[in-house]
Amino acid sequence: MPRSVREPDRFIHLAVDLANTVRDGRDQLVSPFDLHQFLVESGEPEPFEVTQYDVFDIVELRTRLRAVFDARTEDEAAVVLNELLAESATAPYLSPHAEVGWHLHVAKPDASWAEWLAALTATGLAELISAGGFDRIRVCAAADCGRAFIDESRNHTQRYCTSTCATRVRVTAHRARRTGPS
Repeated sequence: MPRSVREPDRFIHLAVDLANTVRDGRDQLVSPFDLHQFLVESGEPEPFEVTQYDVFDIVELRTRLRAVFDARTEDEAAVVLNELLAESATAPYLSPHAEVGWHLHVAKPDASWAEWLAALTATGLAELISAGGFDRIRVCAAADCGRAFIDESRNHTQRYCTSTCATRVRVTAHRARRTGPS
């Protein structure tokens, strides 16, 4: 289901979704069609066009964003986010669009798709970190997963991206205990 441009954590979800566009070793962003679908699913109103150049630039952005999820310290994450913000963000401003009404823009008015995504995702993750949420930026603990996610549990102890991964790990551990060492 497409996200709303008014969803409070949209920028953070965009960062997670973009970081996870490589699944099971398969890149989900290889063509303009793929990128178009990603943007529509992220709540971008149509019509709009994207090019293969946009795909190349956004794949590069994805690599940089993934470094935030893989960062071991806030300082490491801040270096990446500050670079992205310096390159792509502008002073926030309100902008009206017929499809969605007034909403906040943090990217330059003439931004490319990659600059726009960089500004939004870096802003969202920077806001999360500045609110003391660095420890909520995670990578799934399942050895065969590696998906990025934001820990939204009350006690901030979520280790797996979904209950599916958590269950799979528990079942594997249970079976290993039952069969003993090989």
